[in-house]
Amino acid sequence: MGLISNRVDRSEIKAGDHIYTYRAVFAYSHHGIYVGGNKVVHFTHFTSDRETSSSTDTPSGSNNEMTNIPSPCPTYPDCGFRQPKSGVVLSCLDCFLRNGALYSFEYGVTPTVFLAKVRGGSCTTATSDYPDVVIHRAMYLLQNGFGNYDVFQRNCEDFALYCKTGILTIENLGIGTSGQASSLFGAPLAAILSSPFKFLIPSPVGVATVTAGMYCMSRYATDIGVRTDVVKVAVEDLAINLGWMDGIKEALQENEALSQKNKEVIHID
Repeated sequence: MGLISNRVDRSEIKAGDHIYTYRAVFAYSHHGIYVGGNKVVHFTHFTSDRETSSSTDTPSGSNNEMTNIPSPCPTYPDCGFRQPKSGVVLSCLDCFLRNGALYSFEYGVTPTVFLAKVRGGSCTTATSDYPDVVIHRAMYLLQNGFGNYDVFQRNCEDFALYCKTGILTIENLGIGTSGQASSLFGAPLAAILSSPFKFLIPSPVGVATVTAGMYCMSRYATDIGVRTDVVKVAVEDLAINLGWMDGIKEALQENEALSQKNKEVIHID
C-alpha cells in the first residue's frame, strides 16, 4: 500500500482485517472488521420508528444523512443481522461496500508514515492484536452491542479500532479514537493556533506551512498509539449501557486512591 492510497483487492484481505470504504464522493469513510466468509461486522447509527430499524453511516460532522442497509440481501440471508436496538451489524462485503472501492486500514505504522497520510482515518501507530482475538471481539459485540453511536466519541472507526486493539479512551475530551474525528478537530485547531503567526510570517506560503504542520501534529497527538488517556479493556468487561465508561473511570480512580493510601501508610511506618 502506498502513502496516498490504502486501496486493496478483495483477494488481499484476510479475516480480522480492518477495512473501510468511502461514502458521498469521498466525504467520509465507513469502517468495519472483515470476519471471513465474505462478511463484515460494522457499527452504525441505529434508530427505531414503529418497530422498524435503519442504520446510518454518518459522516463526521453530519447528523442528517440516513441510509438503510439493503435488506433482504439477494445473496446472503443473514446479511443485515443485528440484535434489537443495536448498531452493530453483520453485512456481506458487497452490501458493506455499496459499489465503493475497498481499502485496508494500516496498523503499526511509523510516525513518519502516519504524518505523511494527510487524511485521517487510514492508519495508526498502534499495533493490532492477533486476528482470532479481533474476530472474537467483533462477533461478541455483534451479539452484545457497542453502546450508543456518537459521531465524535463512538463511531464506526472507533468500533473497528477497538476490535483490532482492545483500546478505549477514558477521558471525556469530546473525541474518541477515530482518525476522522481527530482530523475535524485538528484542522480548526491548526487554523486557530497558526493565526498569530500571520503577523510574523508575511508569506501566505509560510502561513500555510505552519498551519499544515500544526494540523499534522494535532492529528498525531490524538492517535491511540501515542495518547495517554487510553486503557485496554477486555470485550467481556464492557458495560454496554449509558454509563459504560463510568465504571472504567471509577475503577481507575479507586485503584489510584488505594495506591495513594498505601503510599501514605508506608510513609507513616
